[in-house]
Amino acid sequence: MSSDLEVSALAINVTIPEVLRWTDSRRGEEFTLTTLNIRLLPDGHLAVKAYGRPVAGGRGAYVSFPVPEKPELAALVSEAAGRAGAMWAAHRGLG
Repeated sequence: MSSDLEVSALAINVTIPEVLRWTDSRRGEEFTLTTLNIRLLPDGHLAVKAYGRPVAGGRGAYVSFPVPEKPELAALVSEAAGRAGAMWAAHRGLG
């Protein structure tokens, strides 16, 4: 395998436990945030955005929200990234 192989993205989606979910508004619509999209950046740092569903129901727009700076959410992101790394390392090839 070539050492110059370029991996352009590493991302995972994580369900936010109900006790950690929050609401936010965008474009006049309130959303309950239920999912985190966590990306591993080329420099090794993590980036995270939250996605969810409109409180009023329906699909709504696919809109990202910033994740509040709370220790319990930071811990969730860190734990999820570690778990994803372990899962990738233990892959069993194409099924």
